Amino acid sequence: MNHLKGMHHVTAITSSAEKNYEFFTYVLGMRLVKKTVNQDDIQTYHLFFADDKGSAGTDMTFFDFPGIPKGTHGTNEIYKTSLRVPSDAALQYWVKRFDRLKVTHTGIKEIFGRKTLSFIDFDEQQYQLISDEHDHGVPSGTPWEKGPIPLEYAITGLGPVVVRVAYFDYFKEVMEKVLLFKETAREGQLHLFEVGDGGNGGSVIIEHNVILPQGRQGFGTIHHAAFRVNDRSVLDEWEERMHSFGLQTSGYVNRYYFESLYTRVSPHILFELATDGPGFMGDEPYETLGEKLSLPPFFESKREEIEKLVRPINTVRSTITFEKEYE
Repeated sequence: MNHLKGMHHVTAITSSAEKNYEFFTYVLGMRLVKKTVNQDDIQTYHLFFADDKGSAGTDMTFFDFPGIPKGTHGTNEIYKTSLRVPSDAALQYWVKRFDRLKVTHTGIKEIFGRKTLSFIDFDEQQYQLISDEHDHGVPSGTPWEKGPIPLEYAITGLGPVVVRVAYFDYFKEVMEKVLLFKETAREGQLHLFEVGDGGNGGSVIIEHNVILPQGRQGFGTIHHAAFRVNDRSVLDEWEERMHSFGLQTSGYVNRYYFESLYTRVSPHILFELATDGPGFMGDEPYETLGEKLSLPPFFESKREEIEKLVRPINTVRSTITFEKEYE
């Protein structure tokens, strides 16, 4: 069986594609590598922020469903996304940056031997920066070369998602027996599960939480998390495996930028398996990634209709020279 290779992407819900673009570009210094639409709801933007080259394992993506209410955080949800930075010193840089830009954060804390810095955005979406200082697992990506953050401090990719569940025993069984993760550490109610080469890019943190009420999906919450596989043949293997355990799947889905398989591993948690390629570089030049509305070929004939449904957002950055912002 081909094991999962680690995190592929995390998809969350925002109240405003415009504010989301500003926050990720100008505050976090991540690169918008694709501005497209939700393929299942074409009036909804789907923005992809990633590393310099749009590498698998580095992208955080967002839907802006029209009219959706604010979500509430609780148990039985994918609660928090981790973003990798190169070192503990980088976290000190981000504390000063967040203080200056008035981004609410918790200060630096340690979890499973790694230093982290938790913070929220304008929707109270939950994130943490996680230091790669002592990391020896799945390699991270390349910081956005022309972005505002000095490269030695910049975000390079995705770390573990934090999943809260009331039904820990069941979830542990799914993680280990179905998805082939291994539990490698425990701190109180937090359990670290690793897959493939492990480390920050190959981990999931499960929090056993029976105290909080049920979380409710809406803007400010995560829609699903995705894990990397090589190619379509591996997706097909995984589809067969999931069915053998009685899990329902979406069946094969071609997202154009990657190929996918979705499964609801519990009533509340949606996981996706996604291929490393083809990636985001095929339909736009490197210099202007994410600047125009990109549509997969099967939507190109509907471009005029789609452009009327989604309001224009100016995402041109190739004409801007960002000064690196040393704090």
